[in-house]
Amino acid sequence: MTPETETAVYIYGILPGDVTFQEQVAGLGDPPSPVRLVPYRDIAALVSDVDPARPLDSPDDLLVHQELLDASAAAVPVLPVRFGAVVSNEEAVVAELLEPSYHEFSAALAELEGFQEYIVQGRYVQDAILQEILTEDPQAAALAASTFDAGPASNHDGRTQLRGLISERLADKRALDTRQLGDALASRASTSAVRPPADELEAVHTAFLVKATEVDEMVAAARDLAAGWEGRIELRITGPVAAYDFVGTAGTSLAD
Repeated sequence: MTPETETAVYIYGILPGDVTFQEQVAGLGDPPSPVRLVPYRDIAALVSDVDPARPLDSPDDLLVHQELLDASAAAVPVLPVRFGAVVSNEEAVVAELLEPSYHEFSAALAELEGFQEYIVQGRYVQDAILQEILTEDPQAAALAASTFDAGPASNHDGRTQLRGLISERLADKRALDTRQLGDALASRASTSAVRPPADELEAVHTAFLVKATEVDEMVAAARDLAAGWEGRIELRITGPVAAYDFVGTAGTSLAD
């Protein structure tokens, strides 16, 4: 790509080649260009034109990238390409991505056919989970009582010890609750992947690969679990989303 290049081609993901658009969809960039498909045999890359001189590093750019992939995943299998993948033209899309990895992409799309990824994420209700820990753990309760009686300016060691103990108990509870979530949805999911917690109050964060025909049953099972956790864990279901957790990211070298 040279400085004289007027446009470059941004790659979002890999889809089956027989996909059609019901309406024009805008990609990232300012102004955005419409997305289109670059076909190769029976697969295709989802792309749009971008200005090669404009950095693609804003939160809005990342959001558009993710939203396009998730919207695609709601209708067809999609292999996400890592954010920031740009090549010079459509010929490069084929030569650098689709042709050399055709068999890998074709097999991965076939495995995803009929499945969708959903994310189940839950956060502890802080007051409720702290009270639960203090009720169940005499050592934590004694430390809490002693540090409270000592006042805010005293007993620094005790407070540090209490924070460490609560962190350990939260980790134990997170492991148990994550296992309970997995067990509750096991019969409705083909496979699952546990994501690391974003912070200590994140109770569960698991991706599930679900048959499209069983999504309603999976959601119902998750809602039953949420009802049992009411007041303790606030549960949220997101999906369908691009299956990052089960097929990884295609063409990572293009964004290096």
